Amino acid sequence: MRTQRNWRGYDEHVFESRHLKLNDLQEEARDLKNIYLPNDFDNACPRPEFHLSHLQHDTDRDGLRGIWRDDGFKNTHGGSLVWWSLAVGPDDITSAERRLLETTYPDRTEEQVQMQQSFLGKFATSPAFSERSRLGSYRFTFPLEEVLEAYSQQFCSGAQPVMRVFKTILYKQKVMYVVLVHSPVSDELLSDRPLLTDDPNSVCSYRDGCFTWRPLSMCGTHNYRLVRRPGERRMEVEEVAPRLRYCVWDQVAVALHVDRQVLNFDSARLRQNLKYCSRAYPSITPHYKFDDFPDAEQIVQILWPNCPSRLERAEQPDTEPGTQHDGTFMEH
Repeated sequence: MRTQRNWRGYDEHVFESRHLKLNDLQEEARDLKNIYLPNDFDNACPRPEFHLSHLQHDTDRDGLRGIWRDDGFKNTHGGSLVWWSLAVGPDDITSAERRLLETTYPDRTEEQVQMQQSFLGKFATSPAFSERSRLGSYRFTFPLEEVLEAYSQQFCSGAQPVMRVFKTILYKQKVMYVVLVHSPVSDELLSDRPLLTDDPNSVCSYRDGCFTWRPLSMCGTHNYRLVRRPGERRMEVEEVAPRLRYCVWDQVAVALHVDRQVLNFDSARLRQNLKYCSRAYPSITPHYKFDDFPDAEQIVQILWPNCPSRLERAEQPDTEPGTQHDGTFMEH
């Protein structure tokens, strides 16, 4: 384990070349005495698989202007990596819930299927699932295959990018699993890091243009526990005592190695994939500035004056209650 302070001023405890599950992380980080480890809800939380095909990149007003100016994404702090995260939408939560039920109870009757009430949204409350942003008011969401194709053409001479297990980063109440994407030209320099494979026991794997994420702690602030009813072939949710509430939450980040270059996209495509995000609390301040929606509309209109469409909001009006985080999460 290596401890460092990132450019935002927050401590990071870094485990290179591994994606550590919570039990292993608890053991290796025991000297930190992090009160949010271990996860006391390990057996009371669902263990779904999310099959995710989109990436998102959140930024503030300054970052938006830089992306517009460069027609793409680069590291603005002198580093070599451009950071994205896996995008998880309401449909992904619904699909993961259905997949979990079908895997756990493959012989359900049609009546049992109809009687099953939705439950996974009660747990999908960490910032990893939020349609709000902690990093600024502007979110770019791209299909994963489009990002990888652009990276392949611009950095790999048309070859397939290489994906590796980069690191696990432990913050105060967050665990971030990082996947590294790089050119085959850099293979020899990075060969000490394991390749990302389609391992069904891993936290994150990749296959056929899709990441599979198996979150270990979807909540971070636990209000519920999962109750399995094998005899009835169903799952349900029960509230838990507030004293059992807090633990870490986890997220997957994808870091593209671009050196000091720009991962370019067509300007119109950037605008098409841009939405406004409301501010999540607590945000990572004071490093990021947030705009209200009227100001954001005006800024985007100035940058893309020929776009006929109005700026959309990332939030869905029919989002199930409980899927937005409640502001009790710690900053990095």
